[in-house]
Amino acid sequence: MRARSTARLRGAALLGVLAVVLLAGAPSASDAPARVAASTVARCELDGVVDAGSGDYLADCVARAEAGGHGALLVRLDTPGGSLDATRHIVRAFLAARVPVLVWVGPSGAHAGSAGVFVTLASNLAAMAPGTNIGAAHPVVGLGGQDPEAAGGEHLAKKVENDAVAFVESIARQRGRNVEWAASAVRDSASVPAERARELRVVEHVASTEADFLTWADGRKVEVAGGDTVRLATRDASVVDLSPTLSQRVVHALAHPSVVYLLFMVAALGLVAELSHPGALVPGLIGLVALVLALVASSALPVRAGALALLLVGAGLIIAELFVTSGLLGAAGVVLLALGGLFLVDRFDPGWFVDRSFHLSWQWVVPTTAVLAGAAAYVAYRGAQTRRLPQQAGDAGLVGEQGTVLAPVSPETGEVFVHGERWRATSPAPIRPGAHVVVRRVEGLTLFVDEVKT
Repeated sequence: MRARSTARLRGAALLGVLAVVLLAGAPSASDAPARVAASTVARCELDGVVDAGSGDYLADCVARAEAGGHGALLVRLDTPGGSLDATRHIVRAFLAARVPVLVWVGPSGAHAGSAGVFVTLASNLAAMAPGTNIGAAHPVVGLGGQDPEAAGGEHLAKKVENDAVAFVESIARQRGRNVEWAASAVRDSASVPAERARELRVVEHVASTEADFLTWADGRKVEVAGGDTVRLATRDASVVDLSPTLSQRVVHALAHPSVVYLLFMVAALGLVAELSHPGALVPGLIGLVALVLALVASSALPVRAGALALLLVGAGLIIAELFVTSGLLGAAGVVLLALGGLFLVDRFDPGWFVDRSFHLSWQWVVPTTAVLAGAAAYVAYRGAQTRRLPQQAGDAGLVGEQGTVLAPVSPETGEVFVHGERWRATSPAPIRPGAHVVVRRVEGLTLFVDEVKT
């Protein structure tokens, strides 16, 4: 019995030692291997202004990449900047993403300007193509690229700048990037090319193509929302393009000052054509649709209400020229349209971070306005010519027409054939049947005619 008890004790001790060894060798939660990403990569593009349409599109791409189980989301970026609200919407989506977000600034010649800096810094991994640049996130908007201090005062300028600096620093710090450079991009409009951006730890890599970027990223670990660590498997991954919805595509296409101005021009020309040729319908319908689209697009841009008023008044004066034909109203309308285009973009809007190029220049406004003025003048001239032609329909259209006498015409009675119709007719002098007559005036259903001497 004693030997059996001793054997049991030795077995229990052996099991205990074995358990301790296994527990000691087991990895802790912090030492657990990184989850390997799937081998498909979702892809979307930010090309152009950051606006409500592109903001919704990129945030939607994050959700679709997560729902589709893709290993990563690749964003090709080329933007001059845009709306701060839309930028915050994108940044929130990137920082809260449970799928790795990779941003590639490309192709060569592209740039991540102003608001594009915030978007790039919010990615898990970022790369730039050779010949690209990133930076100049200082809030500069409008005609001539005015500084906020010049447009809104020192106090407002500091408030806007400090808010933007705090925003960009928090993004850079969370993603482990160069916080000092991120702040200088806002305060001093710092801008650097691709190679320098990699040296400064603004981006992680310089890649000529998206495929090169995905190959480089393969096997790297990134931390996504929730604290999970993901090991990327992007080498030779299958890329799935995520297209924007129709509404996102339309809003993004309209969100540019040149588009808004061109729509106003089309609206003015369409309404001029319709009013000069009543009943044509198509020009009027096109003009009305263009006007509605212009107003919708202007609501998504930093535009001046006064500039919109100038555009509307200018179009109204050109239309009024059709009825007055003085020349002065049309000329004034053209001038107002040009001024409205030049002042269309707000000089300072703290809700937008865009490059200095985001405005309508003289080189664009003057030729466009000149073309509209020429087209409107031609339509007005043709309309005036039409009004000078004799009336071809109704009673007045019969005056001057010639016909043939069917029954003897006298001062009291008679019958003639004019314009394909039989008419009652009278004449101061008797006219025999078969003679040719000309209509002098019309009263009711009676024609007053004279004989045409041959």
